[in-house]
Amino acid sequence: MSTPQYQYPPPPAPGGSNLKSALATGAIIASLAANGFLLYQVHDLRNDSTHTRDVIQNEIDTLKENSTVMTTSQRKHMEELREELDNRSRQLNQAASQAKREALSYADEKAKNLEQEQQKSSQQLSSSITDVKQAADTANAKLADVGNDVAGVKTDLASTKTDLNQTKTDLKKVSGDLGLTSGFVATNGKEIEELRRRGERSIVEFSLTKKDNLKKVGDISLKLEKSDQKKNRFSMVVLADDKTTEKKDKTVNEPLQFYVAKSLYEVVVNSVGKDHIAGYLSTPKYTASR
Repeated sequence: MSTPQYQYPPPPAPGGSNLKSALATGAIIASLAANGFLLYQVHDLRNDSTHTRDVIQNEIDTLKENSTVMTTSQRKHMEELREELDNRSRQLNQAASQAKREALSYADEKAKNLEQEQQKSSQQLSSSITDVKQAADTANAKLADVGNDVAGVKTDLASTKTDLNQTKTDLKKVSGDLGLTSGFVATNGKEIEELRRRGERSIVEFSLTKKDNLKKVGDISLKLEKSDQKKNRFSMVVLADDKTTEKKDKTVNEPLQFYVAKSLYEVVVNSVGKDHIAGYLSTPKYTASR
């Protein structure tokens, strides 16, 4: 800043008074003091301005530095955030891809399992249908067999009925060795069963050998003495009602008659073998009182 130039007053006229000179001098001194004070103030203002400018510049520099640091930090943080976001995005994409692959794999596996189950069910259904058909065929075959069996049973029943009728016809009343005719005489097993079925007399079958001693048959005892297979003849001993009776040289199907407590008993021998005979004992259903 340039120093101001002051115009000093002209020298007093030779004839001026001392008072005017003194006032002029005082005015000059006051002006110089004022100018010096102004210069001092200007200097202070300049110093203050420079200081203020330095402070402001420092503040600006600090703000710039802080702004630069903040910007760098924010940029770094943003970059970190961006990097984290990228990582997250990549992870999410990978997880999504993995989930998609797993979902597709799961769907494929379930589809295969479903297809296998359907095939298995179809096979089982086919097998079940086959089994049912076989069972039906078997049942039909069994029904046919049952029908045949029923027809056979009917035939057997008819034959049995015929045999029974024939047996009834074959049963004959024959006079015994005492000359009495008490009832029908059976000559074989069927006729014996027919006698039992009629229920007219009690029938007890027996078989004797020569080695047997007196053998209990019903309420009597019998013993074979001898047998002739060729001639169908035999001899035996009867122990009944504490009495022994010999029946000698008798023939097959001949009623051997004797009394037990006034009731007529009959022994009929149907078969004669070597040292062996077989037949039955026929007694009344109700014996007479002793």
